[in-house]
Amino acid sequence: MNKVFHFDAPRDKYHCDAAIIWCFDNRFELGFRKFLKRIGVANSDPIKIAGGAKCLASPDLESERQFVLEQIRKSMHLHGTRRVILMLHSDCGAYGGLSEGFGGDAAAERVHHHEELRRAAENLARAIPGVEVAAYFVDFEGVWEADLAAAAV
Repeated sequence: MNKVFHFDAPRDKYHCDAAIIWCFDNRFELGFRKFLKRIGVANSDPIKIAGGAKCLASPDLESERQFVLEQIRKSMHLHGTRRVILMLHSDCGAYGGLSEGFGGDAAAERVHHHEELRRAAENLARAIPGVEVAAYFVDFEGVWEADLAAAAV
């Protein structure tokens, strides 16, 4: 192999502040990263999958949920992760987008995604008891925290 780029990276193992389950839609990347920094997440294990937390709430295939749960367990084992942050966003193609999936009704989309985040948190807590879970909906104007009180298992 030929070295094509040089950089110096820390060799020490790190402690992960949170595993982040989020969509690979890059439109929200910068804003969500700034938000994570604001809430004190410096080191994260990003687990990007189409639809983000959809894989835990309403996956197309059960194998998707199992794959992501295993990734979370590996993050916990390898990096001491104790917190998982779930993310869904507006106009997500995995849900059919805002126009087709929700008829352009942003309020209906927000309500639906809030319920999806609750379902994802319930399924996660059931699969990995004791894990700390937070959930957020991201739209084109900001980040909204989901009320997970009803998601307690």
